[in-house]
Amino acid sequence: QIDITDVLLILVSYARSALLQSSPRPLGPSLPNPYAVQTIQGASKTSKRGKGCCAEDLYKGIQSADSGVRCDSLKQLANVSTDVTFAQEFISRDGHVLLVKIVEDGNESPLIMTHTLTSFFELMDHQIVSWENLSSAFIKKIASLVNAKVCDASIQQVSLALLESMVQSGRALYLLVKQEVTLERLLAHLQVSGVVTLCCWSQNIIHSSGAVGDEMAHYLYVLQSVTLNHLEPRMRTPLDCYSQVERTQHAPSHPARRTEHTAAQPIARTTAPGTQGRTHSRTTTRTNPGQDLVRAPPGLLALDTMEYFSSRYPDAYSRFVLENSSREDKHECPFARSSIQLTLVLCEILRIGDPPSETGADYHPIFFSQDRLVEELFCVCIQLLNKTWKEMRATQEDFDKVMQVVREQITRTLSSKPTSLELFKNKVNALNYGEILKLRQTERLHQEETLALPVVELKERLKPELMDLIRQQRLNRLCQGTLFRKISSRRRQDKLWYCRLSPNHKVLHYGDVEEDTESPAIESLQEKIPVADIKALLTGKDCPHMKENKGKQTKEVLDLAFSITYDVEDYSLNFIASSRADFCLWTDGLSVLLGRDMGSESMRSELEILLSMEIKLRLLDLENVQIPDLAPPVPLPPSNYHFCYDFNATEQ
Repeated sequence: QIDITDVLLILVSYARSALLQSSPRPLGPSLPNPYAVQTIQGASKTSKRGKGCCAEDLYKGIQSADSGVRCDSLKQLANVSTDVTFAQEFISRDGHVLLVKIVEDGNESPLIMTHTLTSFFELMDHQIVSWENLSSAFIKKIASLVNAKVCDASIQQVSLALLESMVQSGRALYLLVKQEVTLERLLAHLQVSGVVTLCCWSQNIIHSSGAVGDEMAHYLYVLQSVTLNHLEPRMRTPLDCYSQVERTQHAPSHPARRTEHTAAQPIARTTAPGTQGRTHSRTTTRTNPGQDLVRAPPGLLALDTMEYFSSRYPDAYSRFVLENSSREDKHECPFARSSIQLTLVLCEILRIGDPPSETGADYHPIFFSQDRLVEELFCVCIQLLNKTWKEMRATQEDFDKVMQVVREQITRTLSSKPTSLELFKNKVNALNYGEILKLRQTERLHQEETLALPVVELKERLKPELMDLIRQQRLNRLCQGTLFRKISSRRRQDKLWYCRLSPNHKVLHYGDVEEDTESPAIESLQEKIPVADIKALLTGKDCPHMKENKGKQTKEVLDLAFSITYDVEDYSLNFIASSRADFCLWTDGLSVLLGRDMGSESMRSELEILLSMEIKLRLLDLENVQIPDLAPPVPLPPSNYHFCYDFNATEQ
């Protein structure tokens, strides 16, 4: 049950906030004062005696005949009254009674009166003296300062703060404040600054209280009568933004849908917000949309982004609403709920609201290319969300799944460090739901194959067997032999020679051959080198034939050159492979003959392919299908090839 006291407390609190927003200004310069020097020196002492001396000095300074000394003493008193020990010392000297007398007399300047009220408020905030001990004359004086049409704003700010504390302290003071303070003056303070968040408060009070009395109903009626159409656009409230979004939804460009709101019709109404005119916003809490904005982040930022999208891009917003209005209820994408959740996603990705981190590595250059980037990102991403919703054919139950996909789309796009909003928009729209599924599947397979502990252990067990297979393939390739070209000092490349390994892997046979020779017999190769006599394998710049022509060989030739040294006289057999594949095959094969590890990139690539294929076969669910030991027979060729399309035939 909401009491009328709460309504009055809300009024006073928001009126004070309105004045703070409308006229924040300093209280004035300090004046030379001998008591002020002693006050500062006394305040610096931590002992009770030191603060007592400070209180005594300020008490005397307040009673000084010099107005400048009184003003500066009161200003210093307002600063040091926040200390509870000092407050006890000052109150023990009846300093608060002296302040009450100054206020009741009302003969001081506005600056002195402001410092007096501020000092009194700080002293009373320690609850050393009860608010109920205040005289009715003092309360009436404070109320008159609030009710005054022409009064210093700083005085009214402090006076409203005092009234707020009085209303909270007890029923008796509340009745006295209610009798002295007029509702019209409180609303005047609100209307001047444009702060009417009270409309939302009044709606909350209506729907949270079962029954209200006539007096409370009168207050609520007055609050709701303050329509948003007469407010300055610089101040936005939750109800204001919701209503603005709804008005955009029913814009004049769609006269058939403009059924509830007109330019002259007040937005505030007696029905609960969310029950009419919000069929396509779909807030989470239909009876009170303000509750959706309690969580911070995103808080009111979600409401700001919604209002920004509907006002900055009305056509896109109208398309969003009209497109979803034509769908079934279960397939409709809820705008308000999606906007609030999307704003939360952006806050988490961009770390909005988090304290700065000295070790953070995230850097988004897009922030330096666009004003109001968060709102603009929201406008792009809310349209992306609607697009993804359609691609997933989502229902209301799939809302969380859609938001996960949208979060992934935004995160992946920002990870590419786009430098402009247009570039971000193009990339994030290209990363549709189908692409996300492909990326997820690829990453899942990669993770299963590389990170799972059983898979890692299986790889280690399979690797020796597969390495033996690659070694055998390299030796078989050396046994087949390869044709090499000779490069003479005259750079003539017309001479060819052939080299191959004997079947027993003990002798290298080589010799000159003719141009048209493909695979000469091993007996035709006159020269030979026993494998046991090979001492080392050299590559690149270390090769003897590369050292002889130092500075004359290109990088391509250096990458394909290798040599083997043999015998005690350091003879060498020099090679220049015709391709990188032949270079890898021969260097790997010669390394196997010398008992060394293979180190070419071709070997690593082949090993990775074989491991991947073997693991997939091992993990394949064959459902009790027996794998034959022998390969299946190759089927006979067809009797004719008439089924093949004749590309030479002219189309009729």
